[in-house]
Parts: sequence; structure tokens; C-alpha cells
Amino acid sequence: MPKAIWNGAVLADSDRCEVVEGNQYFPPDSIQQDYFKESSTHTTCPWKGVASYYSVEVDGQVNKDAAWYYPTPKEAAKNIAGYIAFWKGVKVEV
Repeated sequence: MPKAIWNGAVLADSDRCEVVEGNQYFPPDSIQQDYFKESSTHTTCPWKGVASYYSVEVDGQVNKDAAWYYPTPKEAAKNIAGYIAFWKGVKVEV
């Protein structure tokens, strides 16, 4: 089962992930919400739409914009609506 780990904490784990462009996207109900803080960062993907970000905080350490998701993706990416993916040193074990 895929797991996302950073700073010794399991941020998310699920056997219902979606893989897009090599990234594991975790269902919204699989994340440990206490570690996630909304960010004001947004980026745009030509085919997925506008991404929103979370910063992750574990034991007082913050990993800014370490997770992203598409709240209202374009039609081609509707299967990952609200699903969360990781980068910036977050280890995803498959």
C-alpha cells in the first residue's frame, strides 16, 4: 500500500491511489489532516487545471508547499479531484 512519509511521520497511506505522470495521488480521506496547512500557492497545468498546495508540518518543522491537489480539475483529470500528491523530500513508498 502506498505511503507518504516525511520527517518520520506517515502523512498518507492508501490502496486507492491514482497514478498520474508518475505521481501517486492519495484520496483526501487517506491523509493525516493534522500535518497539513493550506497554502496560498497555486500553479496551473495545461491539461489538469489549477493546483492548490498544502504545507506540511511535523514536529515543528515545516515543508512549504510539499503537497498539491486539484480541487476542480479539468475533465481529463477528473479522477484526481481532491486527491493529494507530494514532492519536496516527501518519500512515497509503493
